[in-house]
Amino acid sequence: MADKKIKTDGVDMLRLLGLNDANLQIIENRFDADIIVRGDTIILRGETHQIEQLEKIFKELIYILSKNGTLTTNDVETVIDLVMVNGEAALPKSITQQYSESELDNAVLFTRNGIIKARTPGQREYIKQIRKNDIVFAIGPAGTGKTYLAVAMAVAALKNREIMKIVLARPAVEAGESLGFLPGDMKEKVDPYLRPLYDALDDMIPPEKLKNYIEKRVIEVVPLAYMRGRTLNNSFVILDEAQNATSMQMKMFLTRLGMNSKAIITGDITQIDLPAKTVSGLVQIQEILKQIEGVAFCYFDRNDVVRHKLVKDIIDAYDKYTANGKSGTSNEQSTNGN
Repeated sequence: MADKKIKTDGVDMLRLLGLNDANLQIIENRFDADIIVRGDTIILRGETHQIEQLEKIFKELIYILSKNGTLTTNDVETVIDLVMVNGEAALPKSITQQYSESELDNAVLFTRNGIIKARTPGQREYIKQIRKNDIVFAIGPAGTGKTYLAVAMAVAALKNREIMKIVLARPAVEAGESLGFLPGDMKEKVDPYLRPLYDALDDMIPPEKLKNYIEKRVIEVVPLAYMRGRTLNNSFVILDEAQNATSMQMKMFLTRLGMNSKAIITGDITQIDLPAKTVSGLVQIQEILKQIEGVAFCYFDRNDVVRHKLVKDIIDAYDKYTANGKSGTSNEQSTNGN
């Protein structure tokens, strides 16, 4: 058992605890510990692990209140979820002992199954640029970890409470298919396009926690068209398969970025599925933003492929085929993989 006192000098306790203690009740319903409020002091009593989590929660809520001047029940629930997930993220000794100190230092994300880390020089430079810049473009062939590492960086930022939301987007353009001719409602139509993003999240977040995040919209996986009109603050935003975004869609996506947010844009400019004569926004943006500070471009090649060893050979075979002038169309059909 443990006791902890938190001083809240200068904090508006009514806003912190909520109208009729609504915020406090949310916290009490999630923990078995005793929470006693006396004036400007919050007293916590209970199991050591829960007290440590509660201390983090109240300190984070006080920070948000001081920064925004208000605190919603959604803020409270989100902070609780983030702190609890962050506590679960640490690897047990049985796993950490399998890795060297250098490998652990270079880890992007700790999961229950091990660590996610950069495995090639190109990937290490990619991670470096993401940490350094607010907008990063990752361009290269399938299997180089562009999307997977971006999602891992986003989940790590969420667990570390550096951001409050993850938004993953993809253009709903694949091999010339039209959404209007696909069966089902809108969700059923677009889910196949978004499946690779869900697969990456499944590797990094426990199923129940991921379901909870999606329900509360802490994590959103959406078609690119759904981004219009939004401003995303305190967010990590990823645009996957960006070679299939038009010039106007790319501009729309990039201008959604709000305060304290990052955007990662991934794609393969050799696998464009847009109609003939339609300019890919990913191709065009390399010229438009090449001199902008805070924007980085990372280029991957076959040496960064981390899938099955045959993937490198397949990429080489296609490159040779195209180089010999045997490509039948100006826009290569997508193999749908990053």
